Amino acid sequence: MAASLWRSVFGGSTSAAEEEGGVPFWSNPERAGWLTKQGEYIKTWRRRWFVLKQGKLFWFKDSHVTRASTPRGVIPVASCLTVKGAEDVLNRPFAFEISTRAETMYFIADTEKEKEEWINSIGRSIVQHSRALADAEVVDYESTKRTAKAPDSDQI
Repeated sequence: MAASLWRSVFGGSTSAAEEEGGVPFWSNPERAGWLTKQGEYIKTWRRRWFVLKQGKLFWFKDSHVTRASTPRGVIPVASCLTVKGAEDVLNRPFAFEISTRAETMYFIADTEKEKEEWINSIGRSIVQHSRALADAEVVDYESTKRTAKAPDSDQI
């Protein structure tokens, strides 16, 4: 799903700089490291290099990420609803999940500490980027109150 989301959002093959929506994933990530990710169609586990930057979680085949690198996929964190531990679901240590309305994706970190750091980093990013969306949809309740004034008690 995330790969198809990537294709639907960014289209066919263009340069990496255009495809990632202007996010310079090759420098100063908020978090980067190896995770094992379950495949989208064939549910095999593959080790991938992940980069969290500016509200997007990218993954690559190797850790040498440059401007010319092409992400294997991306998850816009604003579309994520939850990120939480999933050891009980997968029966594997250091597992966690990221859920969107459309799907739940599973990941495995190398250690408990790394799992917690990824969950915290992704969780912070979800809050920051969902807040940015919410701020764009602010409703002025004060003006709504004035226009929808309740009747006076002597009118009832």
